Amino acid sequence: MRTTSSTPSQQELVRFLEDRFACAQACTECARACALRASLVDVGQGEEQELLRRRGIMCAEVCDATCRALSEQNSEDEDAVRAQLEWCVTVCLETAHVFDRHSGAGQAADACRTCAKACGEFTASLG
Repeated sequence: MRTTSSTPSQQELVRFLEDRFACAQACTECARACALRASLVDVGQGEEQELLRRRGIMCAEVCDATCRALSEQNSEDEDAVRAQLEWCVTVCLETAHVFDRHSGAGQAADACRTCAKACGEFTASLG
């Protein structure tokens, strides 16, 4: 959200807030989908199923942390926000890849990709 002057325009500020909200909303949906997917896996079903469960839990936690970071009023540290967003993108894409290998996990994989895209777009808006 950088401009040639030190003050962002009204349009830039609106776009920034819209991107931030879209990212937070996508993180919330991804966290919900991953937590649900993880809860459907029985513990002890095998290595691959355990990977699916652990990956779902981790992604839900990362997305939840990202959403919290975006909703904090004092999140002025742009570098910290950028690092959190980049971490979220990475975890979401990795989780989508794991979910893609399992039947019935398509919705969770799509939520992960949507979240990664929204976080990437918001990261780009930071300048």
